[in-house]
Amino acid sequence: MLKPLLFVIGMLFTGLLVAQPLERHDLLTTSLAGVWDEAIPLGNATVGALIWQKEGKLRFSLDRADLWDMRPMAGLHREEFSYKWVQGQVAKKDYKPVQQYFDVPYDKEPAPSKIPGGALEFIIPGSLNVKSVHLSLARALCEVQWDNGMKLKTFVHATQPVGWFRFENVKSAIVPELVTPKYQGKVEEGAEVNSLVGDDLARLGYKQGTIVKQKNKIVYQQEGWVGFRYEITVEWKNPFAGVLEGVWSISSHYPDGKTKITASNIVKAALQRGYEADRRTHYAWWEQFWGQSALRVPDPLLEKQWYLEQYKFGSAARRGAPPISLQAVWTADNGKIPPWKGDYHHDLNTQLSYWPAYSGNHLEEELGYLDHLTANLDNYRRYTKTYFGTDGLAVPGVTTLDGTEMGGWIQYSLSPTVSSWLSQHYYLHWRYSMDRDFLKKSAYPWFKEVCTFLENITVKDENGFRKLPISSSPEINDNKLSAWFPENTNYDLALMKFAFETAAELALELGMVSESDHWKEVLSEFGEYAITENHELMFAPSLSYNVSHRHFSHMMAIHPLGLIKWEDGENAQSIIKNSMDLLEKVGPDYWCGYSYSWFANMKARAKDGEGAAKNLSIFAKAFCLPNSFHANGDQTKSGLSKFTYRPFTLEGNFAFAAGLQEMLIQSYAGFIEVLPAIPAGWKDISFEKLRTEGAFLVSLKKVSGRVTDIRITSEKGGVARLKKPFGKWTTPLVSGVAIDVPEEDFIELKCKPGGTIILRNAE
Repeated sequence: MLKPLLFVIGMLFTGLLVAQPLERHDLLTTSLAGVWDEAIPLGNATVGALIWQKEGKLRFSLDRADLWDMRPMAGLHREEFSYKWVQGQVAKKDYKPVQQYFDVPYDKEPAPSKIPGGALEFIIPGSLNVKSVHLSLARALCEVQWDNGMKLKTFVHATQPVGWFRFENVKSAIVPELVTPKYQGKVEEGAEVNSLVGDDLARLGYKQGTIVKQKNKIVYQQEGWVGFRYEITVEWKNPFAGVLEGVWSISSHYPDGKTKITASNIVKAALQRGYEADRRTHYAWWEQFWGQSALRVPDPLLEKQWYLEQYKFGSAARRGAPPISLQAVWTADNGKIPPWKGDYHHDLNTQLSYWPAYSGNHLEEELGYLDHLTANLDNYRRYTKTYFGTDGLAVPGVTTLDGTEMGGWIQYSLSPTVSSWLSQHYYLHWRYSMDRDFLKKSAYPWFKEVCTFLENITVKDENGFRKLPISSSPEINDNKLSAWFPENTNYDLALMKFAFETAAELALELGMVSESDHWKEVLSEFGEYAITENHELMFAPSLSYNVSHRHFSHMMAIHPLGLIKWEDGENAQSIIKNSMDLLEKVGPDYWCGYSYSWFANMKARAKDGEGAAKNLSIFAKAFCLPNSFHANGDQTKSGLSKFTYRPFTLEGNFAFAAGLQEMLIQSYAGFIEVLPAIPAGWKDISFEKLRTEGAFLVSLKKVSGRVTDIRITSEKGGVARLKKPFGKWTTPLVSGVAIDVPEEDFIELKCKPGGTIILRNAE
């Protein structure tokens, strides 16, 4: 009966929307970008490419996510590598040694760092002009057309570590050349060097790799730090009937890692499969990806940006691949080490990057993040014991590919609450999937170790409340002595409260009553948030929010943690509204693009649709490059931020997608609310298969200002509590769902696994 039921559901919801992105969502220009960070991005989370033009040559910048120089950070692991030693230096007000040992190496040393791969270049006859450049989001395919009819089709395969290129209507010889990074060369002395600008690749000290050219094939071998090497291979077929077709790949090889197939063998296998076979499987994966969720809103800018963010997420997140780092598979192709070493920043960047996975219904891709964290548990435990001197689980705020600490401003790079923020992603995966096996084997064990660590490291103050010996709020007062507070900051306090509250919830869910009671008892020993007389969240009891800053660390309890909810009533609403009003009053002078995306999420939680849409619009217009990459600074230079630089990072992009989804559906407060934060002018809206807590998939149509239909499907069974979007309704389809109306404003749907219901407006 399954197929007939699905057919009926489809017929009842005919006209909702097509899940695949439309051509209006694509990137379409009349010229190739002239700089790497405006290039067309292709990727599959393992390998990636940027398609652009450099010095008149068509260029593919090639990258692989696990190309890393993994040398230990110079000078980091001295005997002073100790939280207690740092406490002592803070107490003595002698902080310069801490900065020298922990902060300076990150800026001055070239590694550890993500490193680039290389590039392919094609010499196109100078007489030819580009007619169009088109990135099809639906197919993850880039097409470049020249005025003589020649066309390039290129894609990075969705599941294989290969990139294909196919030139059609070729009228003169085109041969690929492999361009290698300059690991040898003169280092520019006296040039600015820091974590933002990036150091010369030559400072890594590698011997320049070797290139072997054969007929229709080029192989590049590059040795890195202590036995690491990588290989790039490109191979192509002899031109036939005006067609040039070829494949490239990158393989990475660590001396103590698993043996990997070389790029040469990967390319050989791809050529045996052939372009058409790989094209079909590539398209099939992306069709399935786009079928996971879709939306239509009456703001073309926001709708297009959402699809661009979904495309980048599908290109950068995949189970079985490294998680999303600062630039993922699009490392800077400018001869330098990437901004902030292209590393894993867990003080905000990785967390924001996965926000859209939950309601966007991409849990499979999101698991790549949690797999990475789980795989590195032993390394995190080693760090916890070494730096904090205790058992339990802490995670460095800035790490290499294998989770090893890298230093930097230690108020966040070695913060004791990093693992608490990361724990939220374990919780969200459980709540959105209702996977009890994951809860038992992954989520609760993570929380238990985090809470064990926090219980061990906190101390009691003179009033008997638990606190950290020294606390901070990223990145308030930068890396100065004054960045440490003797009392809990709201940032640390919110994260610790979240960890213990959630651990108690999960333990109880698993029937571990005594463990749940213990976590509740510890939770009761923490004090209240620091709040002004005007009901505004502060940085800490001794410091009000008084300076524009990109990181809304003091407001973690509002979003993303949801400990202070709009739904909690007037007092909570006053705190939320006044804290956001103060943010706007102090102003965005030192906001980044991700600040606007994050603020849009907060506005949506406060049911302010106009404010959420405004901030998302600012992000899309002012903080994105033409290819949609988040550039951190205000590219319009119109006063939206005093940061006008353009280092590319991804977290702002993905926080944008989460913000629009937050406007359309929310479930964090214990019930499902559709269209909770919609501008008054948005009369026609639809979305398909957005996911909620409890593992429910929700679709909706709103036509001419009137919600007409809602479809809810339960994956795992359970009770969906829906805030009524209309007063009277009919149920043209009910299968495996019992309806109850316990309160005037809510409908309860008691669902069996796979149960589906359509509610239709009857008013």
